[in-house]
Amino acid sequence: MKNAEIETRRQAAMSRGVGVMTQIYADRAENAEIWDKEGKRYIDFASGIAVLNTGHRHPKVIAAVKDQIDHFTHTCHQVVPYENYVRLAERLNGMVPGAGEKKTIFVTTGAEAVENAIKIARAATGRQAVIAFTGAFHGRTFMGMALTGKVVPYKVGFGGMPADVFHVPFPVPLHGMSAEQSIAALEYLFKADVDPKRVAAIIVEPVQGEGGFYEAPREFMSRLRAICDQHGILLVADEVQTGFARTGKMFAMDHHDAKPDLTTMAKSLAGGFPLAAVTGRAEIMDAPAPGGLGGTYGGNPLGIAAANAVLDVIEEEGLCDRANQLGGRLKQHLASLRDEVPEIVDIRGPGFMNAVEFNLGGKPSADFAGKVRTEALKRGLLLLTCGVYGNVIRFLSPITIQDGIFTEALGLLDDSIRAARKA
Repeated sequence: MKNAEIETRRQAAMSRGVGVMTQIYADRAENAEIWDKEGKRYIDFASGIAVLNTGHRHPKVIAAVKDQIDHFTHTCHQVVPYENYVRLAERLNGMVPGAGEKKTIFVTTGAEAVENAIKIARAATGRQAVIAFTGAFHGRTFMGMALTGKVVPYKVGFGGMPADVFHVPFPVPLHGMSAEQSIAALEYLFKADVDPKRVAAIIVEPVQGEGGFYEAPREFMSRLRAICDQHGILLVADEVQTGFARTGKMFAMDHHDAKPDLTTMAKSLAGGFPLAAVTGRAEIMDAPAPGGLGGTYGGNPLGIAAANAVLDVIEEEGLCDRANQLGGRLKQHLASLRDEVPEIVDIRGPGFMNAVEFNLGGKPSADFAGKVRTEALKRGLLLLTCGVYGNVIRFLSPITIQDGIFTEALGLLDDSIRAARKA
């Protein structure tokens, strides 16, 4: 079957609102490689948008899911609970950053985790307002859209957003916003728009994902924590994209002295199976009344089994160290191209959550980044763009990628960047 034939069927059958980046259709995958319906092989530097830190079909994850299938596939934990749900909650409680006793709930998607974190924060504080940051991405549900700091394509055409959501500029020195200026904007927001005593939570990505892979400075996060403590505001860390060894630590907040009150997780938590979580201080997590949290598929048994296996793999294979090694090698390789490629204005990212940003004529160039992505796809390398200006290539290969395939991918990346300069 040809990719073009399936693409014609897709356009006729599916809403255009579901944007599709490529017109290749997956047939099978293994670790960091995908083969399409026509038999062409691709090296996967997208990982289903940061879902496959442990790679496609990791043997330990697949074995755990097969074993779970042989026992049961669904009971709804709220009706008939199961032990491995409890065990996974215990493991996350022990590893998610933050002092004191913690508790966890499981849901299905990252957006759902964010929605529940806001619900919990409002229940715990008795307050309504929430503060997020420009460039943030927190999901496509209505509260997720309201919190997200990028209009196109996430908010356009969907009408009014939920009330009592405010935005502050995220610190990106490359674009003229220092950590000090961002904090000053937050303090001004308290004077001009919202009484801090009405604010339930401030939600922040320790490394912005869709916003461009910009890392929150340590001094910024410390100031944010102090402001939250001063005003009785809860600090929510959105670790949906940053969690589970991607940044060289289990969680990106492990890089900071400041610790969150609530943490949202999803994506690589279950190695490709739908699962999300919220973990936080026990007294906060217990604020909602019984029945106020949960969902029919929340903590699906297959996702729970996969996630327990994912945590084992991260520890047994030393994936935090591996992420630091791969990211260091990638950034060094990109740095070696700077003299040849003046369009490169920045190379960044902790661990293996890395990005390269392109400008043309001193301005962000989505066109150049798009050309690099297109040229890479022609050569069999899957890349993703991101950033408010769309001028950033983000690198999200499985952390389990083999050395030889990683070296091959770097060569394809070089060829793609050079081809983009000629296009």
